[in-house]
Amino acid sequence: MKKALACLAAALSLAGSAFSAESSPLSQPIPVRRVVMVHGIFQNEWRCFGHLRRELEARGVECICPSLKPADARNGLPALAEQLKQAVDAKWKPNEHFVLIGFSMGGLVGRSYLQDLGGASRCDGIITVATPHYGTRTAWLWYGEGAHQMRPGSDWLTKLASTEYKLGKMPAVTYRTCADLMIVPSQNCNWARAENVTVSCPIHALMSCNPDVRKDILDRLATPAGIATASRQKAQDVTLPAKRVVRQTSTRGKKS
Repeated sequence: MKKALACLAAALSLAGSAFSAESSPLSQPIPVRRVVMVHGIFQNEWRCFGHLRRELEARGVECICPSLKPADARNGLPALAEQLKQAVDAKWKPNEHFVLIGFSMGGLVGRSYLQDLGGASRCDGIITVATPHYGTRTAWLWYGEGAHQMRPGSDWLTKLASTEYKLGKMPAVTYRTCADLMIVPSQNCNWARAENVTVSCPIHALMSCNPDVRKDILDRLATPAGIATASRQKAQDVTLPAKRVVRQTSTRGKKS
């Protein structure tokens, strides 16, 4: 009860400020042309990241969000990671890089793909939203191999942690809400090697479509549309002074 009240108080304290960074922020936006989105448990392509996917595509980013089966992960997370690898390899060439965004269980599936199946060699950044990097106690309430693997201290999580070095210096960002009743304790969404951001959001399921989370993710990515806009602005900053000089010279010529 005390922990629940503490989480509620923390969530209310964040209401006026959507974010609370718990480690050093990324130094610069991550260039991105492709994004791999990995849905959570019981979800599929159309039940996760809908708003964010449309916003990224509007900015010139190519997105894929394969439906991984079975969605309840009864056969284990590595089996879903294998499906994810197959979907990425079928869509893009080996030299085409991407950023990976995972929601809840999808963040662990994404890490399994990057760390254990060679995906890290073509990934420029990983973003996880409400992902139990250190497990969740609610996994004790569910069946299947995937649920067993998401229990705190499981052999699978321990092994996953042991291969983090394969990510090298890859940028990583995580988001969590203190009011999360699916990831217990919610601090297990924080990841030691990532920039950890706490968000004011009342429900776990809403994190992937939370407008503040989406905006923050978009701000961290240098999309094709954003790069083009910045280039045009830079070109205007360079050429405008020259145009003003030409006009002034022309005006003086007419007066004389």
